[in-house]
Amino acid sequence: MYEKITKTGENLHVPNRIIIPYVEGDGVGAEITPAALKVVDRAVSRAYGKGRSIEWKEVFAGSKALEKTGSLLPCETVEAFREYLVGVKGPLTTPVGEGSRSLNVTLRQTLDLYVCLRPVRSFRGIVSPLREPQKVNMTVFRENTEDIYAGIEWMQGTPEALKFMNFLSCEMGVSKVRFPQTSSFGVKPVSVEGSERLVAAAVEYAIKHKLPSVTLVHKGNIMKYTEGGFKRWGYDVAERRYGDRVFTMRQYSEIKNRNGENEASKALEEARHAGKVIIKDVIADAFLQNTLLVPEEYSVIATLNLNGDYISDQLAAMVGGIGIAPGANINCLSGHAIFEATHGTAPDIAGRDMANPSSLLLSLAMMLEYIGWDDAANLIVSSVEKTFAQGFVTCDLARFNSRTETLGTSRFAETVINNL
Repeated sequence: MYEKITKTGENLHVPNRIIIPYVEGDGVGAEITPAALKVVDRAVSRAYGKGRSIEWKEVFAGSKALEKTGSLLPCETVEAFREYLVGVKGPLTTPVGEGSRSLNVTLRQTLDLYVCLRPVRSFRGIVSPLREPQKVNMTVFRENTEDIYAGIEWMQGTPEALKFMNFLSCEMGVSKVRFPQTSSFGVKPVSVEGSERLVAAAVEYAIKHKLPSVTLVHKGNIMKYTEGGFKRWGYDVAERRYGDRVFTMRQYSEIKNRNGENEASKALEEARHAGKVIIKDVIADAFLQNTLLVPEEYSVIATLNLNGDYISDQLAAMVGGIGIAPGANINCLSGHAIFEATHGTAPDIAGRDMANPSSLLLSLAMMLEYIGWDDAANLIVSSVEKTFAQGFVTCDLARFNSRTETLGTSRFAETVINNL
């Protein structure tokens, strides 16, 4: 009998036979999702024999949902992800400039999946534009529910935009809008609670995995009350909640001002030697440069929504591309989590058996780790890397390395299975 995953307190309860809902996705989702699920089933069987298994429950979103139900995101789909706690999602189309808002964002906000978790690492056999891609090994914690992705905006020329402009001018004394009559407006909410829970999740991850640092990436030099608030509240929660398990660069600055740079440097080295997690911060544009110059200086990254979007895609490109970048959207308090392909629907190659299933496949390995099925997760990751090292890649990766054999979606998945 297959059962639901549940959560009591801080503990997930994972039966040996579990039900996991999944959305196939638009475009290449019809190819990569079945292929990835097949690999997972084989890995679970290889790791646990008949002792554990998954029943995949298909639910609908995007074009398939519209065809079947008349809605892009039926209530039944959201409720299934809510009820079964852990789910899987292929890529969904996001309109640009007009039309409905992103289904991905809607799911994240509806289920309050406030952490977008994006680990980035290099793989043997994958050619990268970097000279030393093996130095890239970071995990990005991107805040998922606030910032400009909250979707609070008004189109220029509408009564709402005019009303908002009048409010800014008459009530708030704002005079810095250059072209008020033709401006669209967006509001960027960043809260204490949203910032603290995101940074707390990043710090706990670093402590659990014995990683050296958490870097708060922000643009607080310009947006002093939103991005600057994120930095300040991040330091606050790290110092208040984790005490002697962390050492913050804010504490370093206080010691430096009080006792001089030598004493501050000594305190920092003592903290490192004691295995404390170092909490530091950096301006977003400097961070993007530094990741190319000294990527080894960064481990866990905590940042706001828009910064996280840019950062996670750049880091993925540094190790070979978004086609091998896994991702998850998680509420660390409720336990709800959706593991997803991080790339788009790629309509130009949809139906041609060319898409790379690795992003979704590695996300599913993250899912297995999340539910405590580490043996199966490790089998998948090592098998994917072995496949790359053997010179077998999909077309998105082959274009950077002529010394490889290009496989289609289905053959690549079969090769991964054979290498388990």
